[in-house]
Amino acid sequence: MTSYAFFGALEQGFAYGLMVIGVYLTFRVLDFPDLTVDGSLPLGAAVSAVAVTSGYSPFFAIMMAAGAGFLAGMVTGILNTKFKILHLLASILTMIALYSVNLRIMGRPNMALLGQDTVVDWFMELTGLLPYYSTPLLFFIICLVVVIILIWFLHTEQGLTFLATGNNMQMITSQGVNTDTVIIFGVGLSNALVATSGALVAQNQGAADVNMGVGTIVAGLASVILGETIFGDKTIGRAIIAALLGSALYRIAIGLALGLKLGSFSITPSDLNLITALLVVVALIAPRMKRKILAGRSK
Repeated sequence: MTSYAFFGALEQGFAYGLMVIGVYLTFRVLDFPDLTVDGSLPLGAAVSAVAVTSGYSPFFAIMMAAGAGFLAGMVTGILNTKFKILHLLASILTMIALYSVNLRIMGRPNMALLGQDTVVDWFMELTGLLPYYSTPLLFFIICLVVVIILIWFLHTEQGLTFLATGNNMQMITSQGVNTDTVIIFGVGLSNALVATSGALVAQNQGAADVNMGVGTIVAGLASVILGETIFGDKTIGRAIIAALLGSALYRIAIGLALGLKLGSFSITPSDLNLITALLVVVALIAPRMKRKILAGRSK
């Protein structure tokens, strides 16, 4: 892998890092299988693209995207808690609805940001670095700030309630906590992070597309599992950092796979879903195999 490809993989990894953290919050912390992310990532991109092309600040555009993602997550949470629709089905319904919403927001299947100022341009001018150095650094800083705030929040009283809801809902309900509110907020927060990631990706790529969220949940889960397998998840802080690093490792692994050539055989972008599936399988099997090996050595 060339240095250019490596920094490009880091750029993608940290750009989608907030999405991976959002997936971690719902799947691991809340124990809430949420497929809304396949719709909320392009939602964030669409809102950001429309805001930037309408003359708004790219920073304000990202905040608008986060707000839109939070509302999308709230819809899923309300469908599940208030209308008693199964969480998986509720998230699928929201995801399907968001496809039409995203088309309505942009007024077309895709929207270009050519000639528009973005946070990527601003940071490149601020640092004076080349794009393939400055962009990964910018996304890393954004992810780091979010991780610090999130770890702090999860150690507050409200954050501990958030963690307890996913760990033992019956127990926390007996303590007088309204778990419906916690779930709605948690799914909203998760999708706000996902939509923010979509806004960053759109401003980095210079375009938003209604189909850019396809496979988001699979990539997010692969990154979470990869991070947990390699870096561990004994504490909540370590688990969140592992999810972020897993996102970078996942993109690096994809880059290595795309550059792999065995004679006349080479991997193409159309094989990415297969590669992702294999990565998830390996990440899931690895801990079990490790325990078996260690158990065999101890005998």
